[in-house]
Amino acid sequence: MISTSTPGEHPPTPASPSEMTRMALIRAALKLFGQQGYDGTSTREIAAAAKANIGSIAYHFGGKEGLRAAVADHIVGMIQTIARQATGGTDAPPERLEPQEARARLIEATRQMVAFMVARPEAGEIVQFILRELSQPTPTLDRIYDGVFAPTHRRLCALWEQATGEPAESERTRLSVFTMIGQVLYFRIGREPVMRRMGWDGIGEAEAAKVAEVAVANLSAILAARSEKP
Repeated sequence: MISTSTPGEHPPTPASPSEMTRMALIRAALKLFGQQGYDGTSTREIAAAAKANIGSIAYHFGGKEGLRAAVADHIVGMIQTIARQATGGTDAPPERLEPQEARARLIEATRQMVAFMVARPEAGEIVQFILRELSQPTPTLDRIYDGVFAPTHRRLCALWEQATGEPAESERTRLSVFTMIGQVLYFRIGREPVMRRMGWDGIGEAEAAKVAEVAVANLSAILAARSEKP
């Protein structure tokens, strides 16, 4: 059999049983904390859902609060990956782009957001967890905000400036970027009424593509209007 690995590279090391247990606990906690809230979820329920010994929560995370922080870090890592693919990074400001290139980057970011937020099932659990944290802000929300919300928003604002000429940190730009994100987020938060009104049995790749088409058209119209010279 011919190897497809690059010379000098090694195949990824399979996860150890300990790491598999750790990830199972994080996924179970993500789902249950989102559904029932932090206070409404017991460590026994989490362990049962993860098919793990209840003592493994203390072993891996030091307790329930440590597990909550690990869930937040898991969310940050996942969304950072999506954000890097969509915007070319999250930490440093984007390289200097021509307006047309910056507009194309924003449009691609919108498509990526729709593909993840609207179509992928795990996005529902993430949004549900974050909404719970937003209702009663905690240090866990701070980890998510500092790790992904703020840097991703700033990067999108920087791209917006390059696309339109409007200052990245102006109030108008920051609100515009929130609007860009919000039009996508609604299709996850308002999933049930959207499906009923559209007559859809579910929202998969085909439906998400239709959402992306409209979201991109909206964004393109805004960018075109903002880019017009007086």
